[in-house]
This record gives sequence, structure tokens and C-alpha cells, in this order.
Amino acid sequence: VYHGLPRDLLPFRPKASGYLAFLGRISPEKGPETAIEIAARTGMPLKIAAKIDKVDQSYWKERVEPKVLRNSNVEFIGEIDERQKADFLGNAAALLFPIDWPEPFGLVTIEAMACGTPVIAFRRGAVPEVIDDGVSGLIVDTLDGAVDAVRRINGIDRARVRRTFEERFTVERMCRDYVAIYGSLSDVITKAFGSQSKRAKNAAMMTMST
Repeated sequence: VYHGLPRDLLPFRPKASGYLAFLGRISPEKGPETAIEIAARTGMPLKIAAKIDKVDQSYWKERVEPKVLRNSNVEFIGEIDERQKADFLGNAAALLFPIDWPEPFGLVTIEAMACGTPVIAFRRGAVPEVIDDGVSGLIVDTLDGAVDAVRRINGIDRARVRRTFEERFTVERMCRDYVAIYGSLSDVITKAFGSQSKRAKNAAMMTMST
């Protein structure tokens, strides 16, 4: 069962403002250096909204900040709050998700999709499960592939990205999926207990729900 967001948490934005977005933490596994390289090679503006944890301060100072300063089309915004997130993601032409580790989900990807913003993501972790390649974004394997994806991103229909979010990643869909799972478990318990008392079956169901 995939995580779901309230349908109206992030509004759909039919038009983008022509920049790439990076949202998350400044850490090696999140790929901020890769995002900057993508922006440098495509000439697209890149806005980085990210927090810098204490453990990553040296990584920021030594590796990331110099690249930000060398590239005039890259802007570091810093950490943003939930109210700012709608504008930041909704106005972006694409969200860059250049992770370098097997991330199990990536909440920011479905937040972008809720806004209608397609995701350019590296094929790692749960990315192939979350992103419908060519529909809600583009999945890539290399830096060259990501650069090419930026050039093709306008071919992704933002309204279709939003529909994909509504079909797969809303709270309502998440609840339906959980109900379906519990329903199937109830059938299994009925078969397992057979002629035993209803009390025993109910006790088993209560145990699973706690």
C-alpha cells in the first residue's frame, strides 16, 4: 500500500514557470551535485529548496556550495515550509529526483505529481513503482539520460500527471487498499478457523489490528 496525500493538499498548476526544482536534504545520497550538473548542462534555471543537517555541513561547504556559486542559473533557497511548497513545486517545469541510494518511497515525488509537476528520477529504490515513465515523469539511468529528459519534459501532460496522483496516491486510495487487504485477511481467517466459534475469529482480527 502506497502512502497517500489529501486530494486538496497541493493544488494543480497547469502552467510552469520554466525552472527545475530540487527539494529535500543536502546530502550525498539525495544527489544535489547531480541536480546542479543537470542544470549546468541544460541551461535551465535550478532552484534548490533544502535543509542542511549538521552532519552534512562540511559536504555543503566543500562540495555543493562551490557548485552553486559557480553556476549563475542555480539558486539555493534554503528550507521551505509546507505553505511555500505548493508554489515551489507547482511552478516548476520538473522536479529533479537524482537519488543515489535505494530510497523506499520518496514523498516529494507524489507531492510534485499532486501539483501536476512531472518528475525526472533516477531508476533507484521505489522510483519504478512510483513514477509511470512517460506519464507522470521520466525515469533515467545516467546523467546524460537526465539531461535528455529535461529537454523532453514539456511533452509530459501536466493534467495527466495530476490524474495519476489522484488515481494512485490520494488518502482515499490508500484507505481503499488497506480495507481490501483487511478484507482478504478476514476471508483467510474464516477459512482457517472453519467451524470454530465466531469469538475466536474476532479475537484473531483484533490481534492483527493492534
